[in-house]
Amino acid sequence: MVRFEKLACQEGYKLIAGVDEAGRGPLAGPVVAAAVIFPVDYQNSKINDSKRLSAVMRESLYDVIRNDAIAVGVGIADTDVIDKINILQASLQAMREAVLDLAKPVEFLLVDGLYRVALPVPQKPIVKGDSLSVSIAAASIIAKVSRDRIMDDYHRQFPQYDFKKNKGYGTKKHCEAIREFGMCKIHRRSFHLKNQDGIQKALDLAE
Repeated sequence: MVRFEKLACQEGYKLIAGVDEAGRGPLAGPVVAAAVIFPVDYQNSKINDSKRLSAVMRESLYDVIRNDAIAVGVGIADTDVIDKINILQASLQAMREAVLDLAKPVEFLLVDGLYRVALPVPQKPIVKGDSLSVSIAAASIIAKVSRDRIMDDYHRQFPQYDFKKNKGYGTKKHCEAIREFGMCKIHRRSFHLKNQDGIQKALDLAE
């Protein structure tokens, strides 16, 4: 989990940030990105891809990462941004904002996925980077926990959609709630839920 960090360090970089996002797939809510810079040679065997961890473990590691990291940045692209520029571009925008939110001037980026972040910083995109890099894995945890907390807040505003449980993903119960109550302000209109056919397709996928 530290191979890519070591390679960047061997090239002379010290402030190396892992970057990842959470929330590309849901039908509602923002996409949230995070960037994390650890001290050189930092290791923690418990830090892994957030999708492989329980919610309790993610919450615990969130505090560990915040405490151990040199810097942590978070970026958010809300639903209106997603609908305007599409989910991929919104994810990359949130990643850019997360890097810019760092309290330290990053020297090198390790980015989860196929695409570079639109910043004049040396960087390496890594497919499945959240399972290959401790910095990216840490960013995935920060992004996931941050987004889950946002969706918990939205649950209090719109309890009929059960956002606390589904976090905006297209579960059967969530899709049925859209059919019954319509969409609220945080639903992604660009995700083809504008009519009954779109809702039915989402229900079919949730089966």
